[in-house]
Amino acid sequence: MDNFEIIRLDQVDVFQRNHLVLSDVSLKVNKGEFIFLIGQTGSGKSSLLKMIYGDLMISRGTGSVVGFELGKIKISEVPYMRRKMGIVFQDFQLLTDRSVEDNLRFVMEATGWDDQPLMDARLAEVLNEVGLNGKNHKMPHQLSGGEQQRVVIARALINHPEVILADEPTGNLDPDSSVEVMNLLMKISKTGTAVLMATHDYRMIEKFPSRIIKCENGKIVEDKYQWV
Repeated sequence: MDNFEIIRLDQVDVFQRNHLVLSDVSLKVNKGEFIFLIGQTGSGKSSLLKMIYGDLMISRGTGSVVGFELGKIKISEVPYMRRKMGIVFQDFQLLTDRSVEDNLRFVMEATGWDDQPLMDARLAEVLNEVGLNGKNHKMPHQLSGGEQQRVVIARALINHPEVILADEPTGNLDPDSSVEVMNLLMKISKTGTAVLMATHDYRMIEKFPSRIIKCENGKIVEDKYQWV
């Protein structure tokens, strides 16, 4: 795996509950790439993302993600691999009884941060990056859907990830908020962090042309390249 490859999969089979979802998957994702992952419901998009972040094990083929070999990784090593990636969910998965700041601090403490001045500086940095200055003490229910998703993206950015895996990040958002989130994810990819985004939102694909990978008939195929 060279310095530009963040993800490399070679002839991998993806199983979910002993059911073969995708077979013979080969994929390369380079530093700073933005890739749309498309396909019908049940076509394997989420399963592919789960395999990449170590929630599903590979049984055939080889795979390397952020420097970890998926076929050889130990369960105890998975959290360390995940520290090098950010994960963004459709349904936010914020702690609803904690403020924006405390949601982010929870992740920092869980991933080994213990220097308070450094934590404070990084919190300010990521909140500025996602456009949420001054929202530190807001509770999730006090934020719009778009703002909540930007908190999720800030959470994903905490540990300077090499790749962000986004599973339908605009699925619960109105059109204007969707565009804001897409602009943010595109900006992040231009800083060198790869973004692999599963989506059904073809309006966003039209507005933000980029590389497209399609899950179809148990395979993944390069749908087409579109360049900004």
